[in-house]
Amino acid sequence: MTDTAFAPNPAFVLPEEYVELRAALRDICETKIAPHAAKADENSEFPAEAREALTATDFMAPHIPEAYGGQGADALAACIVVEEVARVDASASLIPGVNKLGSLALILAGSEELKQKYLPPVASGEAMFSYCLSEPDAGSDAASMKTTAVKQEDGSWVLNGVKRWITNAGVSDYYTVLAVTDPTSRHQRHSAFVVEKSDEGVSFGAPEKKMGIKGSPTREVYLDNVHIPADRIIGPEGGGFVLAMRVLDHTRVGIAAQAVGIAQGALDLALGYVQERQQFGRPIAEFQGLQFMLADMGMKVEAARQLTYAAAGKAEIEAPDLPFFGAAAKAFASDVAMEVTTDAVQLLGGYGYTRDYPVERMMRDAKITQIYEGTNQIQRVVMARELLKKSRR
Repeated sequence: MTDTAFAPNPAFVLPEEYVELRAALRDICETKIAPHAAKADENSEFPAEAREALTATDFMAPHIPEAYGGQGADALAACIVVEEVARVDASASLIPGVNKLGSLALILAGSEELKQKYLPPVASGEAMFSYCLSEPDAGSDAASMKTTAVKQEDGSWVLNGVKRWITNAGVSDYYTVLAVTDPTSRHQRHSAFVVEKSDEGVSFGAPEKKMGIKGSPTREVYLDNVHIPADRIIGPEGGGFVLAMRVLDHTRVGIAAQAVGIAQGALDLALGYVQERQQFGRPIAEFQGLQFMLADMGMKVEAARQLTYAAAGKAEIEAPDLPFFGAAAKAFASDVAMEVTTDAVQLLGGYGYTRDYPVERMMRDAKITQIYEGTNQIQRVVMARELLKKSRR
């Protein structure tokens, strides 16, 4: 045994560049995004100020490789961006988050020509990208989608169908669309395509009236005989569903980061409030019952953060156990976000139940993290499947 055999493991210390990234984001979020969050929620309007701030600082889509005008941020850095924005405004965090969701299939499997055409405008903030997987009758059972893409004699495609629950629909310029290209096949049934908002036959439904993330529009996308050229297919024909699941393995880590950010924001507000609020002649922070609540909140947030960062590390190298870690981080962090925001409302008492304080918005926003990109019940199915698969080796 050498003297250095048990030296501290640097993997448990966040490298300085990530600490600096967080500090820079914290300032931007506090000054440019937070002041507009309540208005965006109250009016159910897209947070244009947040988009402007993120564009000006190159945080609209930091995950895009440098070769296409992006920062080339790794998975952990991308998580920190989403986390810090979500700390003050969950709706705004869906700008970088969904840009990654929408464009990742292109990064993972798209042709060089497609990457050169569609990634630079997203990296610069000129355009946004969304992801079209779910349908009215295909949610958790995404493979049962009915949207079709029919190949024409000249190699082009005609798309028909309806996509539902599409985040930032109508605002985004580009869409990754999953469609059935071979209805006779079981394993190579689906393919992925880039569809532009400006393509003839593309239209959008009315914005959904939601409980939370009201600043991020969620709408149906209608595809009515949408003709797109042959080169808009992403990856091989028939490889769409495998690609779609691969994308979600990565981006579920981003939802975990969003959940951590929401929870941290609620905890920060609660900590400030209990030190100022006085009852029975002293700050309520001095009462042990409330201290226990705060301790549990802090413990859970930090546990969720560490699991999320571990999953980000797995995503960066596409580790074989990424499906387990991505699902675990998403399920655990979103459950924590729901618990912590609920406790924050409780700690603020009657004030927490009003719109005068952000915690009620955070509680409403937290709920969706348990639902989208695969419900937490589905995440547990994924985790169990991965555990059973590993035990058979």
